[in-house]
Amino acid sequence: MLTFGIAALAGCAPQATVGSSQSQIPAVAPGAARVWFLRGWDAPSGQGVVLAAAPVVFANGSPVGDIPIGSGFFRDFSPGTYNFTIQPFGLPTPQSTTLQLAAGTQTYVQAQWLASWQVGYPEADFSFAPNTFAILTMPPQVAQAYLPTLTYLRPALTLRACQHPVSLLS
Repeated sequence: MLTFGIAALAGCAPQATVGSSQSQIPAVAPGAARVWFLRGWDAPSGQGVVLAAAPVVFANGSPVGDIPIGSGFFRDFSPGTYNFTIQPFGLPTPQSTTLQLAAGTQTYVQAQWLASWQVGYPEADFSFAPNTFAILTMPPQVAQAYLPTLTYLRPALTLRACQHPVSLLS
């Protein structure tokens, strides 16, 4: 019983922030492009499900990782065109971000909770706000200032099922 309790508490141990993990973050693999995925602290929405949600981010339809609130992680991709989407946890929308990734570059995208009217749906009222997540590009200067405040999710800690999309570099 004591062993179980210790194991449960180990999962609650604070994780390193991106800023404190800089020395552990490898350089971009040769010939690859790096994409950072960030999710800050969502604005209060009155919907508790938003704070607990860890939506899955997809690249060209393949899961990349789930992103809980206040976290960030990266993946290295082969150069090419990628369409990024995110699990909506609300109204499904056609929202996506398409990026042309070039070798040696770093790009930043953020998971953000959006009001339904921002994606073409009428807002009902505060008690029923059919909002959704979106994946949006982020300027490098803003992202680099924000990264040190986020929990760094190492590759093994993202994706609930530990799936490895075939479109990503190993």
